[in-house]
Amino acid sequence: MINHEAVFTKDIANKKLNVVRSFNAGLTQVWQAWTNAEILDQWWAPRPYKAITKSMDFTVGGQWLYSMKGPEGDEHFCRVDYKSIDPQKSISAASMFCDENGNVNPNFPVMCWKQDFSEANGVATVNVEITFDKIEDMETIIKMGFEGGFNMGLNNLDEYLAGK
Repeated sequence: MINHEAVFTKDIANKKLNVVRSFNAGLTQVWQAWTNAEILDQWWAPRPYKAITKSMDFTVGGQWLYSMKGPEGDEHFCRVDYKSIDPQKSISAASMFCDENGNVNPNFPVMCWKQDFSEANGVATVNVEITFDKIEDMETIIKMGFEGGFNMGLNNLDEYLAGK
């Protein structure tokens, strides 16, 4: 099995982060892993944190409300608002920090995500483009450790898929 590393690209001028990651799994499995709350909870959070879905409506206009709970009991809530869904091809959404009821925390930036899914020769690839309103917003997320945390989550997904 080939180990696929995430490729992170920062485009400061255009306020954009791009992450490309391939998986030794078919498109259907990878799509399910990104769109099913029960599966997302198994890989989304960087260890030792755990993702816990409070609610998920994976439809256009729907929302995923989840938390990342740490080993010391600290809990950080996030909300994803789905803007467009093209099954097994792409998802566009806005992602933001919030409270346990989904009320947006204005102290953190909103991230606009577009995930494109493809498959070739049994290897599924996810191309994630994240855009920001301001360069400062992008820098804030980078300083919060986004690259390392997201990479850990993607590696968790690799482990999950290998067990299937």
